[in-house]
Amino acid sequence: MTAAEPADLRTRLVDAGVDLVAHEGVQALTLREIARRAGVSHGAPRRWFPTHLELLSAIARRGFGDLAARVAALDTDGSPRSRVEQLARAYLDFAREQPGMYELMFRHDLLESGHLGLRETSLPLFGVLVDLVGRGRPDADARTVAAALWANLHGIAQLWRWGSLQLATGSEDVTPLLRGALDAHLGSGTTR
Repeated sequence: MTAAEPADLRTRLVDAGVDLVAHEGVQALTLREIARRAGVSHGAPRRWFPTHLELLSAIARRGFGDLAARVAALDTDGSPRSRVEQLARAYLDFAREQPGMYELMFRHDLLESGHLGLRETSLPLFGVLVDLVGRGRPDADARTVAAALWANLHGIAQLWRWGSLQLATGSEDVTPLLRGALDAHLGSGTTR
């Protein structure tokens, strides 16, 4: 066995899990199915990921990396309000485009487990939101306002995914809900 094989197998297992969650959802992420898709025995994942949570955390870490890359690619010019709106849109788009990964990323058991620094991967994204909210609302506790806004966005994403908001609003357009959340947390008088 070469030194590259363990890393390659770890990567193959995570790749298989990322593909599986994208096409079949979070409920399909069993050790046996991930191993089958990676082309290894069903016991092989345990050699590199001693627990199922560790493998799921590695898969979720990829999701946080993807979301972080989207946030890093956002325009850094503009008012804090417009930048928060871009970030919020990127968050909602990610949730819509990758529902299985989105669901996996925010599983409490994964975030609490501490595997692979998942919490340390997710918290910097929240820090970006806190910083932007602080710039737009210097009069408020930025961490609290950012947490409330994030909770609002998470609720929009989840209810949209379930079809509840489309039913309630009679529209497929999430933009009015996004703007309403921003107005509620940043104030409607904030420079756009």
